[in-house]
Amino acid sequence: MKTWAGVLLWLCLAFTASAQPAGDPSPLHYRDRAEEVRFHALTAELRCVQCQNQSLADSNAQIAHDLRREVLKLMQEGRSDAQIKQFLVERYGEFVLYRPQLEPGTALLWFGPGLLLLAGAVLLIMHVRRRGRAVPVATNDDASQEEREW
Repeated sequence: MKTWAGVLLWLCLAFTASAQPAGDPSPLHYRDRAEEVRFHALTAELRCVQCQNQSLADSNAQIAHDLRREVLKLMQEGRSDAQIKQFLVERYGEFVLYRPQLEPGTALLWFGPGLLLLAGAVLLIMHVRRRGRAVPVATNDDASQEEREW
């Protein structure tokens, strides 16, 4: 029984040692320099759906490789940038866009940071004013009385 466990262990180790991370098997082929520039600009505006903090151009995730190929294929089919973005939004939602459209559903994305900053400023001002009222202001009479006590 021990020999079978040893053989199984060796097979598992050999299999994992030969495994390689999935990568981009072949480079992308552009028709011309303008298409390459357009491709890079477009993929920089799109978010990787797996990484979430990287653009599609910067991500090394397998899905990012696949989406870059899909974007290039759609470009070569003659679709505009807006059509490609719409295609990806239909599949993955508004999150795929670094700059989503201003709509009722995305208003919080656009105005949320500013509202949080404004709310913080209001709370800070209220705190400073409240604290200012709590500290008594020294008058000349109080100062002269303290000097007499010394």
